Amino acid sequence: MLEFDDVTLAYGPVTAVSNASLHVDKGEIVTLIGANGAGKSTILRAVSRLIKPKKGAIRFEGEDLAGLSPSKVVRRGVAHCPEGRQVLARLTVRDNLELGAFIRSDRKGILEDIEAMFGLFPRLREREKQSAGTLSGGEQQMLAIARALMSRPRLLLLDEPSLGLAPIIVQEIFEIIANLNATGTTILLVEQNAHLALRAAHRVYVFEAGQIVIEGNARELIDNEAVQRAYLG
Repeated sequence: MLEFDDVTLAYGPVTAVSNASLHVDKGEIVTLIGANGAGKSTILRAVSRLIKPKKGAIRFEGEDLAGLSPSKVVRRGVAHCPEGRQVLARLTVRDNLELGAFIRSDRKGILEDIEAMFGLFPRLREREKQSAGTLSGGEQQMLAIARALMSRPRLLLLDEPSLGLAPIIVQEIFEIIANLNATGTTILLVEQNAHLALRAAHRVYVFEAGQIVIEGNARELIDNEAVQRAYLG
């Protein structure tokens, strides 16, 4: 579904990712783990065309994303749930969900999907008319995921969904991620909590200083000595 072919990404003169080749197959959860600044979030930003490759190609469902605007990437079937949630704080929960469907014109379907999001995240229904900025961190994360799902993506990019959340909320978020995947959404996940990430994913890429240093089956890498030493304690 998604392929990086020898991709280098940079912010001005600073290289963030070097010669990365990776893929995500339909129906998978693939996770990227590594220290802060290793280049994981930059990978997601590149898929969304928020940053353009210095070298190499990024293909989604066989088509090169070069030249597309971020909104056109969403129209192709990719949604990005960013680090820090970035909900629209002054707008209501419902308004945020409506804006998640900005590429769509099927009003009936949009209303049905809002109801589906309230079913998936019952706390959002309770806070439907509240300003998003008044929600707890966990509720904002739920809203950010629900807003991304409103575009009906085939590929969901999730950036640090557990960041700053209480363990019980983190567990709830990861159960929702598993359910989304079970119902057909392919997921590319960036996650600092390596224990959770490896348990949730089918495959994993380990980043160090902008390069992929280990890749493989998530279950097998849980027992990898280098991964255990560096990320699992």
